[in-house]
Amino acid sequence: MRERVWLNWAMHAGFYLLLAASAWRLVSRHGLVAQTVTSLVVCAVLALAYLAGMVTWSRLGRRGRLVWLGCVAALWLGLVVLAPSFSWCAVPLLFLCLRLLNARAFAVAAAALTLVVIAAQTKIAQEIDPSLILAPIGVAAITAVTFWELQRESAARQLLIDDLIAARETLAASRHRTGVLEERERLAREIHDTLAQGLTSMGILLQAADRAWATDPGLARAHVRRAAAAAAENLDEARRFVRDLRPPGLDNGGTLPEALTRLCADTGGGPPVRLRLEGEQYPLEPGVQTALLRVAQGALANVRDHAGAAGATVTLSYLDGEVTLDVFDDGAGFAEPAPAPGRGYGLRAMRDRLEEVGGVLIVESAPGEGTAVGARIPVRPYERAGA
Repeated sequence: MRERVWLNWAMHAGFYLLLAASAWRLVSRHGLVAQTVTSLVVCAVLALAYLAGMVTWSRLGRRGRLVWLGCVAALWLGLVVLAPSFSWCAVPLLFLCLRLLNARAFAVAAAALTLVVIAAQTKIAQEIDPSLILAPIGVAAITAVTFWELQRESAARQLLIDDLIAARETLAASRHRTGVLEERERLAREIHDTLAQGLTSMGILLQAADRAWATDPGLARAHVRRAAAAAAENLDEARRFVRDLRPPGLDNGGTLPEALTRLCADTGGGPPVRLRLEGEQYPLEPGVQTALLRVAQGALANVRDHAGAAGATVTLSYLDGEVTLDVFDDGAGFAEPAPAPGRGYGLRAMRDRLEEVGGVLIVESAPGEGTAVGARIPVRPYERAGA
């Protein structure tokens, strides 16, 4: 439990003020007679003993503090026997008992201190009246209840702080787990869109080279060279993947149309791809460009691997308020967007990428009528202004 430092120092100051006031009253009433001098000497010893405990408080430990409290209480009791006017120093001592003792021990100590104060006040009073008994009891009760309530509030506040700290740690751990899952999802998309597609392309080219090796060595070598070029590009993708940079087509200030032009020119053994640009070009955020390029890569990989198409068209449109990317092929198409078992991560990865930049993915297909994959991303005005 965290203690109220200001209250501790106030009680220490109050103890010394009560000592000084009682000593002044003793001297003014009785003069420097032998008993007064003896009382002042005991008062000085009590003040030094109390000061020693204050100075060494952090080094005493619980047992040492209890021993110190016992010594202070014994000196005070002896001082009260010599000069009953020092009895009101019991209030700060009651506070010390509350800090150091458990509830049962504190009740005993509070009762003992109160009885000593009552006895001292009746000794110096000219006549006995109920106030001499009720006043010490009332002061002790008020003091104890006040300090007890302060400690209870302090304990409750500390418990609340501990709960907040625990909640913050739990939230941090939850955010960490969420971040790990998001990063895993991002890495899965990156691997699918780069390494997996590149390896698939190389496999197709090498299989074609193997089939043509005996009948057309020139064509086989061309396929091998294209596979080597795909391997080099895939290596660049892997290095960028490790460095977490933008796609190579967008590095070094490259624009999205330029990257799409290179992507459409390198079909990787698939059908020819035509690129169309519509609308007046305006700057796009890097994340938007990356998402659209990845959608184009994924859609063209599906065309190459599954569509059986004779050709495909990629259309990039700069519209008022949004930018769109459409990939259409004249292949076999399908009745429902239900991928074959073990495949189909590509469409989900496209949707996830577009959602990250506020976009949507639209897929339209029918058996024998080809497939159209469309990406729509809203564009804010400052992006179009080049800010």
